[in-house]
Amino acid sequence: MIKCLAVDDELLALDLLADNIQKVPFLHLVGRCRNAFETLQKIESERPDLVFIDIQMPGLTGVELVRSLQTIKPMVVFVTAYEDYALEGYALNVLDYLVKPVPFERFFIACQKAKEIYDLKNSAVETPQTSPFFFVNADYSLIKIVVEDILYIEGMKDYLKIHLSTLTKPIITRMSFKSIEEHLPEQQFFRVHKSYLVNIAKIQSIRSGFVFINNHKVPLSEIHREAFLKTLKLG
Repeated sequence: MIKCLAVDDELLALDLLADNIQKVPFLHLVGRCRNAFETLQKIESERPDLVFIDIQMPGLTGVELVRSLQTIKPMVVFVTAYEDYALEGYALNVLDYLVKPVPFERFFIACQKAKEIYDLKNSAVETPQTSPFFFVNADYSLIKIVVEDILYIEGMKDYLKIHLSTLTKPIITRMSFKSIEEHLPEQQFFRVHKSYLVNIAKIQSIRSGFVFINNHKVPLSEIHREAFLKTLKLG
C-alpha cells in the first residue's frame, strides 16, 4: 500500500481529496493537513510515499514546502485551482499537476503513475545493484536509463544531469549522487569531481586536468586525481 498525505487549507477541498484517495485500492491515507507546517510534521512522523498538496496555502505555499524538503522526499502531486504554477511544478520534478476541479478519472491516472514508480523502487531493492538499467522520474514520466549508455553524470544542487550516448540532450532528474550510485556498478563509475561521475569505459583521453568523453570535457579535481589514476592503474 502507498502511504498518502492529503493537504489543502480549504476543508471541503480536503474532504474531497481524502475521499478520492480512499477510493483507490492501493492508496492508504495516513494524514490530513491544512497548512504547510502541519504537513512538514506529518511528513517527518508518517514518512508518506506520496503527498497530494494544494499550492496556495497560508504561510508556506505548496511550492515552497516541496522545495524545502531535504532528507525525506516523497512523490508529490500538486492539486490546485491555478494553472500558473505548472512550470514550477515541472522544475521541482513533481509527479503530476492536477487543476481543480479534478475529475476522478484524471486523479486516478496520477495515482497509477505513483504506483508505477512505487513498484519500481521496491523491485529495485530486491534486484542486484548492478542492474543493466533503472528508471528515473523526469518530464512527468518514468525514463529508462541503460547503464551502458551513460557517459557521465553531472550534479546540480538537488538535480542530476545524466548524459547518455544515445541522446543529444541530458536527462534531468531530481536525485542525489548517493541514490543513483546504488544503481551503478562500483568498478565502472568513478567520481572525478564533487559534481561529476564518469563511466570509465567511455573515457577517450585525460589531459590538463580534464577527462574527455565523446567530445565532452569533464573536470578532474586534484582531490580525486590520485585515486582516479590508481583505479585506471596509471598511478
